[in-house]
Amino acid sequence: MSAEASAAVVLAVMAAAYAAAKLFKLSTELALFAAALAGALAGGAGIPARHIAEGAFTYFDIILIFVTATLFMNFLKESGGVAFVVRAVIGRFHRRKAILFILFAFLLLVPGALTGAGSVTVLVAGGMVATVLGYMGLPRPRVAAIIFLIAGLSAAAPPVSLWAMLTAAGVNMPYVGFFLPLLVPCVLLALVTIFWLGRKAGPVDLALALRELPEPPAGMNGMRIALPFLLFLGLVAAGRIWPFDFPILGLPLIFVAAAGLTLVLSPVRLPVLAVARRTVEQLLPLIGTLTCAGILVQVMTLTGVRGLIAITVVTLPVIAVYLTLFVTLPVSEAVLMWGAAPVLGVPLVLLFNTINLNPVVALAGMSVIWPLGDAVPPTAIIGRLTADTVGMKEPYGRFLLECLGPALLIAAAGTLMVVFSKKLAFLAVF
Repeated sequence: MSAEASAAVVLAVMAAAYAAAKLFKLSTELALFAAALAGALAGGAGIPARHIAEGAFTYFDIILIFVTATLFMNFLKESGGVAFVVRAVIGRFHRRKAILFILFAFLLLVPGALTGAGSVTVLVAGGMVATVLGYMGLPRPRVAAIIFLIAGLSAAAPPVSLWAMLTAAGVNMPYVGFFLPLLVPCVLLALVTIFWLGRKAGPVDLALALRELPEPPAGMNGMRIALPFLLFLGLVAAGRIWPFDFPILGLPLIFVAAAGLTLVLSPVRLPVLAVARRTVEQLLPLIGTLTCAGILVQVMTLTGVRGLIAITVVTLPVIAVYLTLFVTLPVSEAVLMWGAAPVLGVPLVLLFNTINLNPVVALAGMSVIWPLGDAVPPTAIIGRLTADTVGMKEPYGRFLLECLGPALLIAAAGTLMVVFSKKLAFLAVF
């Protein structure tokens, strides 16, 4: 049997094992691990303990970023910072819908952009923003669509974009130059999304909204909220401005420093251990997915499946790749979640690089599309989390229908970024 045929058989066994695991209602993490074990056995590698251990630590640095960044955001929320900002925004701009929408879009973008996880946006700011949007007369499915789509864009936004980081790591490409290629489309598409879906919103019922929102503790003010962010941005900027003089701290340590300052500046005493425990519980599905995705990718490399996928992708007609990005990327995310980036993203970036496209801008365009799959079954983790957070009682299909129009626009924008990545290369300068 040829190497290609052998790899194809292993791939088929992996797919069957994954499907069987999902059929028995195992979690996505266990399904990925079952697919990896089945592939190793089918490939004649037995149970490769060394490769399992190595694969489990493939994305350890990214997991550290998620944990420390989410801890920072949770400290900010527990100290009353998020509630203070939301109440201040609607108190001042409740009669000016355009300004309110712009500020809400940025408020929803920040948590996911700092942590790389759309779930953090939903949990930290989604419920409070949804309360206000509900009192503006928007139906719950539409509110859920706004929260989900902007949460997805926040996960793709810089400085922490999981799909871009995982794919860049897979092709040995430094995670440099992604700031503007990710920031510009995410901000613009977030604004388009909230204005499109919120076009029929009325003025805020201020009294009812303030009654529903949590009351920040006495002593909370804008300076207590701004200083940790200024520290974070200052440490990141210092490493870029003085690369040979300033020590390399790394994002996890920078987030820990910002979290520590938030803790010190909090007007109330925070239950540090309880918040830390809740943070780990909140991120456990994401950590498990990344760990098992690393194992799966390691076994795919061991058995030749990863090479087979790469060869298949790079030999496809380029026009076919362009025309199917809006389907293949969300579907791969729906099945493999973040594991879609190293499995499918790596060969796609290699293909785009060989045809002289800009790999940074092309990968940024793909990263904008991937989060759309988080609302699509079988996983649909972020979509269902959003529906629960918003308190949506309507059928899940209503939510998907509300997402459809902006999602097609987001997919089109990401595809155009890939196609015209060479002309947009000027964005990849920071």
